[in-house]
Amino acid sequence: MKITGMLKKMNRTLLEMQAGMLFFGMVCQAVILLFAGEWGFYTASLWFGVAFAFAACIHMYRTLDRALMCGADAPKLVTKGYIFRYVIFAVALVIVALTEVMSPIVFFIGYMSLKVTAYLQPITHKLCNKLFQETDPVPEALPEESVVREESDIPSGE
Repeated sequence: MKITGMLKKMNRTLLEMQAGMLFFGMVCQAVILLFAGEWGFYTASLWFGVAFAFAACIHMYRTLDRALMCGADAPKLVTKGYIFRYVIFAVALVIVALTEVMSPIVFFIGYMSLKVTAYLQPITHKLCNKLFQETDPVPEALPEESVVREESDIPSGE
């Protein structure tokens, strides 16, 4: 129960994204084990890419969190964070390609787990709700919104 308590304290969206990355990594790992001849080479490439995606996800979370506190400078901060992440990724991809220590294509696929998690998020959200025994709240209109909406729905006599 200590682990679930720690996970509950974590940002929920970040947790769901990281769970999706791990799931995607495991699916890719199964494909590597079934079809690749040099599975150690491809496994290292894949999990290095997934680790980079984890780091990018955490950086994105922290950048957006800081941007929400900034106010008018938020767009600049988000843009700087975006450029920083992709420059670091591009440098890592070039190093991987030039050194030939890992497969750059499999490294790229591992990094793309960051993108795949956006599509897996509804599934990971439901799984996290089951794990933590929670349900999503039902959205309700605020009292002042319903009054304004009712007044605007009344046709004018003009």
